Amino acid sequence: MLIVGLGNPGPNYEHTRHNIGFMVIDALIKRQDAQKLSSSSFQGELFKFSNHFLLKPLTFMNLSGISIAAVKKFYKIDEVVVIHDDLDLPFGTLRFKKGGGHGGHNGLRSADEHISKEYIRVRMGIGKPVHKGEVASYVLSDFSKEEQGHLKEWIESASSALEALLADSLEDVSSKYTIKNFQLK
Repeated sequence: MLIVGLGNPGPNYEHTRHNIGFMVIDALIKRQDAQKLSSSSFQGELFKFSNHFLLKPLTFMNLSGISIAAVKKFYKIDEVVVIHDDLDLPFGTLRFKKGGGHGGHNGLRSADEHISKEYIRVRMGIGKPVHKGEVASYVLSDFSKEEQGHLKEWIESASSALEALLADSLEDVSSKYTIKNFQLK
């Protein structure tokens, strides 16, 4: 299985809402003691544990599919999971699905173009900005102080779900790990 976290490279983006996928991959690297592989031809940071791969594309969000496709093809991987931020879900939400549309998310649009739409999506809700015209600045801004207080727990929940997905069905993982109504306190 190839588990991909979407995000943007560089310290300016490290703690932004758009980088929640990278944050989950970082947690999985630690939890699984994953080993870094030479990945210059993949345009991403690639790690391996057991027979599974973790990828952080370094192509910037809009070109993520290029990196995903390169790893998928080279290692002949059938099952791909993509972790991404989702504006249509409230902060702290965690949902799972296979296939579907990109919903305006450029990282998903790129993945769809390069590997088809038939991959598992781990949707992590980041909420919406007050005004629609602020979407770009919203996703590229850091989580609020209040949200930051819940990030570790949320990332750990997503990491546990992904580890379960290595052995269990998508339906079982979804029924056990979905977070629908997270409430900031």
